[in-house]
Amino acid sequence: MAWWQLTYATDAQHADALADCLNELGAASVTYADDADQPLFEPPPGATPLWQAVKVVGLFEWQTDIDAVAAATAARTGLLPVPTGGVTRLEDQDWTRAWLQYFKPMQFGPKLWVVPTAYAPPDPAAVNIRLDPGLAFGTGTHATTALCLEWLAHQPLAGADVIDYGCGSGILAVGAALLGARQVWAVDIDPQALVATRDNAQLNNVSGRIHTCLVKDLIAPPVDVLVANILALPLRELAAELAARVRPGGWIVLSGLLKDQFEEVKTAYLPWFEAPLRQDREDWVRIVALRHGA
Repeated sequence: MAWWQLTYATDAQHADALADCLNELGAASVTYADDADQPLFEPPPGATPLWQAVKVVGLFEWQTDIDAVAAATAARTGLLPVPTGGVTRLEDQDWTRAWLQYFKPMQFGPKLWVVPTAYAPPDPAAVNIRLDPGLAFGTGTHATTALCLEWLAHQPLAGADVIDYGCGSGILAVGAALLGARQVWAVDIDPQALVATRDNAQLNNVSGRIHTCLVKDLIAPPVDVLVANILALPLRELAAELAARVRPGGWIVLSGLLKDQFEEVKTAYLPWFEAPLRQDREDWVRIVALRHGA
């Protein structure tokens, strides 16, 4: 079966109204994309930002009268009858196989792999995180996640207690558990992240050692390792709280910050931690520091 793809160029102010219109007219899905190569690295807390120039794409079943949809959209929104970018016919395909070309087994350090479920582990004797793209951020492809996975892969985590703060897909929590952590608290502000984490923990047979909860409900003693792959602003604002969750002699791992944000984040943690170690990848930085008082 083929599909119709209807594409519009608009701005952040009108994107939601256009998307609502396409949904009301029967779109199977509506997606947003950047139409001007504008990065959005760190939105304010609680904000859902959009690019200044937005591409709104509606996907419709082949039987749809796409000309009528375009005309109705124009009438409702004041857009031109012919959408910017045009109407495109998409041939159906095996979408599961299609995304596999972009998400393949990845190695982190000498013994840790992230392996999609459609692939056999390249090294069956290694620690293999079985994981597919899903509801929440974290597959290992982004530099910030990769930096955290590489650090975990080189640590003696056997028997350790770990907090994955901002767990997303749960990839770091699952990785820590597979690497021998005694128990892991995986927390996030997004309930969907907890669903994804529980699913991935079950897929990797570590559900018994991973405890999921919203950040506001976290009750845990100070841990040996706290990993927070979030953003610079919350990392700065949460410095005292995160520091209190790491035992003396424990490690904190901070990621999700850009190179020019390193100094301000480092400074926020110096009252509680030794001079941090820095690792860069692309535009991103990982900070690792030892808690005072061992």
